[in-house]
Amino acid sequence: MSAQDKVNILMVDDQPAKLLSYEVILGELGENLIKASSGREALEQLLKNDIAVVLMDVNMPELDGFELAQMIRQHPRFQKTAIIFISAVRLTDLDQLQGYQRGAVDYISVPVMPEMLRAKVSVFAELHRKARQLEKLNNELRQLSGRLLTMQDEERRRIARELHDGLGQELVAAKMLFHRLVQPHTEETKQQIGTEAVETIDRAIQQVRSMSHLLHPPLLDEVGLRSALRWYLEGFSQRCGIETSLDVQPDFPRLTPELETAMFRIVQEALSNVFRHSEAQRAWISLSLQDGRVAVTVRDNGRGIAERVAELQPGSIGIGIGGMRQRAKEFGGELRLASADPGTLVEIVIPCIVPIAETANVTA
Repeated sequence: MSAQDKVNILMVDDQPAKLLSYEVILGELGENLIKASSGREALEQLLKNDIAVVLMDVNMPELDGFELAQMIRQHPRFQKTAIIFISAVRLTDLDQLQGYQRGAVDYISVPVMPEMLRAKVSVFAELHRKARQLEKLNNELRQLSGRLLTMQDEERRRIARELHDGLGQELVAAKMLFHRLVQPHTEETKQQIGTEAVETIDRAIQQVRSMSHLLHPPLLDEVGLRSALRWYLEGFSQRCGIETSLDVQPDFPRLTPELETAMFRIVQEALSNVFRHSEAQRAWISLSLQDGRVAVTVRDNGRGIAERVAELQPGSIGIGIGGMRQRAKEFGGELRLASADPGTLVEIVIPCIVPIAETANVTA
C-alpha cells in the first residue's frame, strides 16, 4: 500500500499500555496509527489530520469517551467519522445505547479479540479510503467537465469564425456575381461572370464538405475505421507538415459504430497533441485486434513527455489526455503513456467483441 493510500486511525486512551496493545494489534493493517492520551489531545489530532476511524476508551478523566464523541459529532467535518468505543467497565445495554446515541458505529468490550478488532477497524478504514477515492474522482470529473465546456465553447467559436470568414464570404461573393449577372452585359461578360459564380459556389461546397468530414467523416460509417484513418492522416500531413504512417493488421475487422467513432476521435486527439506539443517530424499509428482486445498506438519522434504526465497524475494532464482516457474508460479500456526515446508513445487498449458476421468474413 502506497503512502497516499493509507488512512489515519486515531487511538484514544489515558493508559499508555492499552495504546501500545492497540498499536500492536492494528499494526498489521499497514495504516497510519495516531495515539492520543486524552480527549483534548484527540481533538487536536482530529483538527490536524484526516481521520478515518477513532478508537477510544469510554472511561477517561476530564473528558470521557461519550462527551468526546458528542463534541466530535457536533463538528460538520466529523459527522461521518467512524467512532468505535472500547470499555472494560461500562458494558450494560444502557451504556451501549448511550454510546450509539453519541454517534458510535460499534461498541467493543474488554478483553479485546485482536482478530475481531482488526476486522472491524479495517472495514471502516476501507470505507473511508473508498470515499476519499470517490471524492477525488468526482473532483477530477468536475474539472474535466468544466474543461470540456470550455473546449465546446472554443470549438463553437472556431466553427462560427470559419463559417463567417470562409463560407460566408464565398456566399457573399456569389451573391454579388449573380447580382451583376442580371445587369445588362455582353454575352462574353455574362459568361465570364457566370464562370466566376460557379467557381465561387464550388469553393463554398468544398468548404462545407471539409467541415462536415472533420466533424464526422462519412468514411467512418461507409467503409470503417481503417479507411477513415487513412483519409484523416493524409489531410493531417498536408495541413501540419508532419509525416505519418498507418500500420493496420491485415485482417482487421469492422467494429461497432460507437467503438470505431471513439477510436477515431482518440487518434485525432493524440495527433492534435503531437502537433501542438511534441515538435515532432514523424508519427506512426498502428491498429490491431488480438485476444478480444483492440489496440491503437500513436508514437512520435518529438521531445517526449514528463514523468508526471506519463503516470497520469492528477493535475498534470490536460483536457486532451483526459478526454482520451475517458473515452477508453467508457468501453472498459485504458490509456497508457510512455516516453519512446525519442518521442511519446500513446497506447489505448479496449476489450471488444467483433460482430459474428465480421468474424465469419475474417476467418473465411
